[in-house]
Amino acid sequence: MNQIQTVATRTRTYDWQDPAVSLRELPRRSGLDLIRAMTRGELPYPPLAATLGFERLEVVEDEGGARVEVVLVPAEHHMNPLGSVHGGVLAAMLDTACGCAVHVGLPAGTGYTSLDLATRFLRPVLAGSGAITATGRVVSSGRRTALAQAHLTDADGRLLAHATSTCMIFPLGASSESA
Repeated sequence: MNQIQTVATRTRTYDWQDPAVSLRELPRRSGLDLIRAMTRGELPYPPLAATLGFERLEVVEDEGGARVEVVLVPAEHHMNPLGSVHGGVLAAMLDTACGCAVHVGLPAGTGYTSLDLATRFLRPVLAGSGAITATGRVVSSGRRTALAQAHLTDADGRLLAHATSTCMIFPLGASSESA
């Protein structure tokens, strides 16, 4: 009979702030203002940022326009059974970078949601390999949809994965205003 070896159990605890605080601001703030308020600590990040352990999420403006950067330091709790970081963690980073890139271009009272996410993983990412950054930019934006892309790189600038996402753009309804 196979017996599983007794191994040390690890525990991870983390805290997050009430997301309703930020949700109440959606009808009143542009996407850019909302995300900047989060980076300044005036509004809480979404709980997913704490769940995955994002180190940083910020908007950077340069000659190419606004881009969003999401930084994570891969750890043991991100691993899949083969010892590399689970693709779902990387996809969540890429989806966040794409979605937030779309969000920073939206006026107050306007929301978005991902319609699709096409992801390509190019290199394995290992726990303990150092910070990785997902950088998202809008490629094209219309009244109802926006196309964004994101690149995931390591500290040396090597491309680890990339993604494109189509986001649906819509006016926020009464349900989000009462949140």
